[in-house]
Amino acid sequence: MKRIAVIVAMAALIFGCTNMTTKQQGTASGAAIGAVAGAGIVALAGGSAWTGAAVGLVAGGVAGHIKAENQEKAQQPGH
Repeated sequence: MKRIAVIVAMAALIFGCTNMTTKQQGTASGAAIGAVAGAGIVALAGGSAWTGAAVGLVAGGVAGHIKAENQEKAQQPGH
């Protein structure tokens, strides 16, 4: 449980960054959410929370970046 608390604290630090572009915020948010979710799911399944956090961090970061990029494209004139 201590590990998950550390991961949640790290996620809170990431969310505190305000001088970021939309893509950077999307990537950071996705990574933080993915890390917490990955750690929680894998820990419940009996695996290593750190491994789950690492996989979730990468997957969430990629998904967050793609989502933010799509949102930026949708807001551009002509779309």
